Amino acid sequence: MGTTLIRNAEWVVRWDASERRHAYGRDQDILLQDGRIAAMTPHDPGIPAPAGARVMDGRGFLVIPGLVNVHTHPTTEPGYRGVREDHGVPEQQMTGLYERLLAFRLDERGREAGMRLSYAELLSAGVTSVVDLSAPFGDWFGVMRAAGLRVWVGPVFASARWVLEAPQRMRWDFDAKMGRAGFERAQRVMEEAERDQSGRLSGIVFPAQIDTVEEDLLRDSVALAAATGRPFTTHIAQSVVEVREIVNRHGTTPIQWAASLGLLTPRSILGHAIFVDEHPSVGWHTARDVGLIADHGAAVAHCPSPFARYGEHLKHFGRYRTRGVRMAMGTDCAPHNLIEEMRLAILVARNACRDVAAADSAAVFHAATVGGADALGRPDLGRLAPGMAADLVMVSLSHPLMAPLRDPLRNLIFHAADRAVQHVFVAGEQVLRDGKPVGLDLTDAAGIVAEAQARMLRDSKLHDYRGRDGDAIAPLSLPLH
Repeated sequence: MGTTLIRNAEWVVRWDASERRHAYGRDQDILLQDGRIAAMTPHDPGIPAPAGARVMDGRGFLVIPGLVNVHTHPTTEPGYRGVREDHGVPEQQMTGLYERLLAFRLDERGREAGMRLSYAELLSAGVTSVVDLSAPFGDWFGVMRAAGLRVWVGPVFASARWVLEAPQRMRWDFDAKMGRAGFERAQRVMEEAERDQSGRLSGIVFPAQIDTVEEDLLRDSVALAAATGRPFTTHIAQSVVEVREIVNRHGTTPIQWAASLGLLTPRSILGHAIFVDEHPSVGWHTARDVGLIADHGAAVAHCPSPFARYGEHLKHFGRYRTRGVRMAMGTDCAPHNLIEEMRLAILVARNACRDVAAADSAAVFHAATVGGADALGRPDLGRLAPGMAADLVMVSLSHPLMAPLRDPLRNLIFHAADRAVQHVFVAGEQVLRDGKPVGLDLTDAAGIVAEAQARMLRDSKLHDYRGRDGDAIAPLSLPLH
């Protein structure tokens, strides 16, 4: 891993352990050694660099901890660009989730190329740790190794398939054998990941959705996570359709049912958890869900983009935090730009309650660093301090959108985003240099995804319940003359 000295970093977001929060530092030397932060000290030009160290000039840079993205679907989402953004279905309480997933199927070649594009995008927005919730394919691990990220591998499994019979009618076709086979396959994939020589791949237990996995398999999944020390995640309270289905089956909300099964634990990451009992789109008669999440120590993967696109949002970020919910951040859908997702989280939270104090830069940055790291059981990530993992991001202060330099973190979140990210390190190894991935080959990736998307849109008529092609399901934003 070698030794790197970042000399005289102009601004640094340091971890203040006594206050359990980030704080600014100025003019700092940061020594990276053997994959860790060996020292952080005020710059002293009289002290020589360690023998053999690579020296990087930190003047003109803001150094921040690597961001932690706890919820992504990087293999499929690039294929939905130009398809998903305006796709909501009023009959399904505005979500386009079910039509999209059932009709649009990207082939393996498109998923591999899309994954390369997604991982490059994650790096360029300062992500150093990511949870990849995908269906494995041939070179899944190869792309992860090339990117150099820390990856929590979440091979998906489920006991049921969604079937859309009409605009207002969903069916769940259960197949217990399919669910068990997927669970066993996921265990093999996670074990293979954890044997990887890179040392950067881990497993996360991922039953797909609370409504598509049988009760016994959900219990076995969370038990596996506990027995192996892995984190656990699932999609839950992600749509009104799901909430109504769980209420019909069990007479209670998805969060309350999950609590009764023992799924809410300190190692659990709840994907979205937006449609809780007190959400106005649900209209349930209790107000217990958010308190249950907090009391059991579970974390929420907050991904505002896919819901804001069709007029919904978590109500609201500040209320969840005030009640003691551990908040983390994810991107879920393309774009996989966690910095822009932080900005959207602030704006949506403030609009949800018409209160500027509902969320701010410090709160969402904490969620995107410390919140995600703690949810994954890695208190050495998401923080810059001696002894922590050497995962960090160097942001150019010379970018016009970073000026004037009164508050560089606000500038990054509200203005510059990925445009100012120059260098990224994981375990002391540089994986993004001058804004470009060091190890990823992006040759022809965009073209391959475009071809795969064309096939996906053409072939959707084979899967859509009404036999429509992709252009009928998701028309162009403007008519073609």
